[in-house]
Amino acid sequence: MISATFYTVFYNPIYNALVAFVAWIPGGDVGVAVILITILIRLILLPLTLSAARTGRAMKALEPRLKELKEKHKGDKEAEALATWALYRESRVNPFASFAALLVQLPVLLALYWVFSHEPFTTINMARLYEFTPVPTNISMEFLGLLSVAGQSLILAAVAGITQYFQAHLALANQGAPTGSGFQADFQKIMAVQLKYVFPILIAVISYTASSAVALYFITTNIAGCLQEWYVKRTFKP
Repeated sequence: MISATFYTVFYNPIYNALVAFVAWIPGGDVGVAVILITILIRLILLPLTLSAARTGRAMKALEPRLKELKEKHKGDKEAEALATWALYRESRVNPFASFAALLVQLPVLLALYWVFSHEPFTTINMARLYEFTPVPTNISMEFLGLLSVAGQSLILAAVAGITQYFQAHLALANQGAPTGSGFQADFQKIMAVQLKYVFPILIAVISYTASSAVALYFITTNIAGCLQEWYVKRTFKP
């Protein structure tokens, strides 16, 4: 049931959109189609991702006041919770915005990854096409005539890892360094290190072992993430 719903709601629409892009792009460049569909999905999810990014900055700005409330109501969890929610309402902050954005993004991004990694595009899966989806007459697996999107590319994998590093760097810079001490602060520091140094390596390895199409997807979404973090930093003042 879950699998059928996932394919119906996420996988098939993304696959059809990608096939349509291949049909519309001169020369049927699959690599360009991968970039365009990734940009399209990022634009659709932009309101959610912006809301999550702004919430992250706002929550960081509220940390000193939250710490004061915790000290003020020490030992009274109910009073602390009520005061915390009052502060969120006063500051117009929804602490669940990031979680809601992740809930929506995760199946979409997973479907994108699976389409790029499981569909060969040397042949079109006609069983998944809608009646109105145009069928490409020409399909090129050579991205800009230079790199095969069906094969592996060390260059694209490296670029995917590097762009992931810069996205993580900007995101962590926007959130600021962890404050306070204790388990929570230590956990935040560990997660920051993992996000900034380990995750880019993981993305590079996945990009190389999967295909160049997956690498192009990661590069595009990472660059879009960097632009988003830059925009949030310049426009949002907690």
